[in-house]
Amino acid sequence: MALFERSGKSLKKGDLIPSFTLKDQNGNPVDLPEALGENGGVIYFYPKDDSPVCTRQARAFRDHYEAFTDAGVRVIGINSGSTESHKEFQQKYDLPFTLLSDPDNEVLRQFGIKNVLFLTGRETFIINAKGRVVHKFRDLVNAGNHIEEALGALKLL
Repeated sequence: MALFERSGKSLKKGDLIPSFTLKDQNGNPVDLPEALGENGGVIYFYPKDDSPVCTRQARAFRDHYEAFTDAGVRVIGINSGSTESHKEFQQKYDLPFTLLSDPDNEVLRQFGIKNVLFLTGRETFIINAKGRVVHKFRDLVNAGNHIEEALGALKLL
């Protein structure tokens, strides 16, 4: 097995995100890109609910959530965890944003997220109101960089 495994063609700046429907932490279907905020959204893929690095990343988005909502941007986290796992994670850390369950990693593959060994990749996409990628960032280990990149990219919307 390769250290980095490509799931499909990776979305790049200017690409339209695929249309998809996944269930949120409450079991409700969420259609994207229709459910983006007024000015777009942050979609971040992360390996696992309640793991140390993923928890730091989610708490960073929580702690800066107001900057995104003030900008009219919706924050969405996605991984293969169940809706029940997402609900527990959201409640445990008081996460104010949406967590979507992608149990078969179909959306992950559509975005072209790279896996590292057996872990889902950690990538963040900034999407404008028209559903186009304006910025993306990948860093498996340093979750703090994701919030810095996302906040910095708000000016691109």
